[in-house]
Amino acid sequence: MRTELPSRLPWLEASPEGRDWLQQLPSRIAACVHRWGLRLDRPYEQSYVSVVFPATAAGGVSAVLKMQFPHRECRYEAEALRRWDGHGAVELLDSDPAQDALLLERCEPGGHLSTAEPDRALAVLSELLPRLWVDAGEPFVPLREEAAGWAEALPTSWERAGRPFEAELLDAALGALAALRDSQGRQVLVHQDLHGDNVLRAAREPWLVIDPKPLAAEREFSVASIVRAYEFGHSRERVIGRLDRLTRDLGLDRERARLWSFAQTLAWAFEGDRALNEHVQTARWLWHG
Repeated sequence: MRTELPSRLPWLEASPEGRDWLQQLPSRIAACVHRWGLRLDRPYEQSYVSVVFPATAAGGVSAVLKMQFPHRECRYEAEALRRWDGHGAVELLDSDPAQDALLLERCEPGGHLSTAEPDRALAVLSELLPRLWVDAGEPFVPLREEAAGWAEALPTSWERAGRPFEAELLDAALGALAALRDSQGRQVLVHQDLHGDNVLRAAREPWLVIDPKPLAAEREFSVASIVRAYEFGHSRERVIGRLDRLTRDLGLDRERARLWSFAQTLAWAFEGDRALNEHVQTARWLWHG
């Protein structure tokens, strides 16, 4: 079976694991097509760490086939979708762990929330977030563990990237992680990469969340990815404005949300041996915010 890859996917050729997955991909897709009786269209171009096909299942049902490149952050995506059970998130129709495959509800018409006016988008996210905050424990990775990993990796990433920002910023992030991780409130299921491109316009509900990278965490952490979301405006005023609005509208502790947003933004500010300048800039705004 010939598989056309989205233009953003060939980066996987750089690692042995990625090359192995790409080599196996046609047979994995074929197994899913056979199992679920699918007819596939060309994959979505936005795919980056997975290949996602619009699909038609038996009986003419519109669906999406998602073939995942296995990585830590997506390990419990299927379980997160089961827990949400379609409430504010796309429905999981079925899964095949042996093929790292998910069969999902298709969002139609499918436009991204990132294209909406920023104030309207924040209102949508403020409505969706509480619906995703279901109690969470096993098997989800706890934020305490994830934060410890960020604290361990940050100094090494900073050195490898050539010390791209002031040591005081690094020390502040490490201090925030140490102060926050063991003092959290009630643990709920959160999507740690929730932003405008991971919410789609749909028919069953106006907007549905996709592509969860689930953690068990306190609610204050769940706004971090929205606070730094470039698509809703990248300036100190916009970043702090999102922090203020989300914490006010959702009844969250602003200081804990600020510190989580600051620390995760800096922890995610590295791509290989380079720092992402916009992440670093956002972290500075939040450091003093």
